[in-house]
Amino acid sequence: MRTRTQRFCLPLALSAVALGVQHAANAQAQDKSFEVYGFAMVDYTQNFDRANPDWEDALRPSRIATDDELYGANGHASVSAKQSRLGVRANLPVGGQTLTTRFEFDMFGVGSDAGETTIRLRHAYGQWGSWLAGQTNSLFMDGDIFPNTVEYWGPNGMVFLRPPQIRWTSDNGDGNFSVAIENPAADIDSGHFNDVPEFPGAQGQEELPDLTAQYRFTGDWGKFQIGAIARKIGVEILGDTLPGPGVDNGVIFEDSDTGYGVDLTTVVNFGQRDALRAGVVYGEGIATYMNDGGMDAGPIGPPGTPNNGIEAVPMTGVSVYFDHYWSNAWSTSFGYSYNEVDNTLGQTPDTYKKGQYASFNLLHYPAERILMGVEAIWGTRENLNGADGSETRLQFSFKYNFSSKDFQ
Repeated sequence: MRTRTQRFCLPLALSAVALGVQHAANAQAQDKSFEVYGFAMVDYTQNFDRANPDWEDALRPSRIATDDELYGANGHASVSAKQSRLGVRANLPVGGQTLTTRFEFDMFGVGSDAGETTIRLRHAYGQWGSWLAGQTNSLFMDGDIFPNTVEYWGPNGMVFLRPPQIRWTSDNGDGNFSVAIENPAADIDSGHFNDVPEFPGAQGQEELPDLTAQYRFTGDWGKFQIGAIARKIGVEILGDTLPGPGVDNGVIFEDSDTGYGVDLTTVVNFGQRDALRAGVVYGEGIATYMNDGGMDAGPIGPPGTPNNGIEAVPMTGVSVYFDHYWSNAWSTSFGYSYNEVDNTLGQTPDTYKKGQYASFNLLHYPAERILMGVEAIWGTRENLNGADGSETRLQFSFKYNFSSKDFQ
């Protein structure tokens, strides 16, 4: 026979268990989410110089002409919706941890699609616990130093690349350490190799993935991050390996060099929203990872040099920007960035050596999820032989954000 205390404790215990189950269910429900998000955006750009037709909707110093008449007379206007973006992201409890997935693209064509309005993949990855696999920001990169600007490409002196990767992260609260292997694509400058008839050009040889690591420390004041990379940069030249008539294609030359880099970045908060975003990066063979400019490797010396192999090209990059919010409805971002290459002797005189980028804007937020504003952008390019060119432009942007959460 149960006592009065037993009769009282049993319902209380059952209620506690039920309440715990309900809390667990609510927590699990909160861990589940699915969102479709993005924005429609249009940019009217008035260029006071004449841009490369494939890059008229973005200012990339490496694409600036050093010949005033290369692309025609000065002055060019364009209206583009290429920045428009669409993405989905989801969170789901799996095996006691949260599975996070994301897929996102915009319409800004690059590479062989440069100048086109077409799908460009930005993110496609999954993360479960400490493991992430897919395409997203490189560990060598710090996306938090990208300023609150509207020009698509942004500062050229910062690391900015989203390669396919496999990543592991150790989270220790305010600071965490991550390491990854990343896709090893490299840009090889054939340079003076092209001057030799039997050397029709060089191509990259990617034998090993790039190894990247990152340590990030965050606090109320902001954040500090160190990114590092080590990579093997290889080159091979294919051609006729036997004298006489006929073609016997094969590898007639191959060489490699070691690339490395260190990226130091910080975000310093001033008040609730204002922030200084800055970074400095140095390395050899890191051009692929930079937001713009340069080549990863080039010939050591001109034709006739004994053992004319390749050399990883040194590069230095700097980016400093300040974001200021005048009010909830107005903001300004301004700053300067550059990168500079220490060219090899085997690179040709018209090779990119230095690029500069600066911008200033005034943005207005008339209502939630709506942005409109104007931005002034300036850039320069300097070649190894001293030839230079510049571009100055104004960009007027209108952006309309959306999210499926608005309908929940």
